Amino acid sequence: MDNERAHQAAGLAAKRRQLEDQLAQMSAPEELGNISFGKRIGEGTSQAVDRLSAVPAHAKLQVLLAEVRRAEDKISDSSYGSCDVCGNDIGAARLEARPWATRCIRHA
Repeated sequence: MDNERAHQAAGLAAKRRQLEDQLAQMSAPEELGNISFGKRIGEGTSQAVDRLSAVPAHAKLQVLLAEVRRAEDKISDSSYGSCDVCGNDIGAARLEARPWATRCIRHA
């Protein structure tokens, strides 16, 4: 593996660990304590709303994590930088902006 690929692999591994940590934090059970879900908006209602709004964020992180893992696989099999759909070059600018990209702009 050349220097640039090693650098890309290290960056992807760091991104994967970051995403895994974020997902673990979001999935950790919260200490609810003595919370009431009465008619008034209170701490319980606020926490419930927070948890519900975290669901789409959690799903986005899971998708991003899958993309990062796919890019790591592509480094391992020497196909990193080529589009999963058409096989054409993804482009250095796109990979610099989004190192986990596995599709060219046309197929993104």
